[in-house]
Amino acid sequence: MLSSVERGAKAPTVVVLDKIATGLRARLADLLAGQTDRRVIVRRAGEQDVVDEPGGWRRTILTPVVPGLNFELIRSTLPPGCAPAGYPAYATGSHEFIAVEAGTLRLTIDDSTVELAGGDSVYFAADAAHRYANPASTPCTYYVAALIMRPRGQSTRSG
Repeated sequence: MLSSVERGAKAPTVVVLDKIATGLRARLADLLAGQTDRRVIVRRAGEQDVVDEPGGWRRTILTPVVPGLNFELIRSTLPPGCAPAGYPAYATGSHEFIAVEAGTLRLTIDDSTVELAGGDSVYFAADAAHRYANPASTPCTYYVAALIMRPRGQSTRSG
């Protein structure tokens, strides 16, 4: 159906358009508005996705969604002692940059662990299993810039 819509062979229903928008992580209104200049995409503070995970871990996706580009800038806050579940290895070519604003972050990549303090940063190839934890008694706030080489339709949740 998507191929037929792209070629102009079929006119999609609103339900089909909604499914396409959901798959692209775009707003239905953006699809209906027609072609616009996509060189500048603004995401207002009120449009940011905020995810509250079990244990008090909060992630805020700060960047706009750009169809076809699996990049996200995320602000995360881990409460004291929080050690959420880890992430599997992403596809080859995936990257994460992490900058700690405040607190202590324990980053484990495969079997290697590094502790970061406020002001520290790290890069790693995200094609390895990894996990974040806060071993300290104070909250940890950090930023993750992630380029994940896999379609957005699949789970790409980052730290």
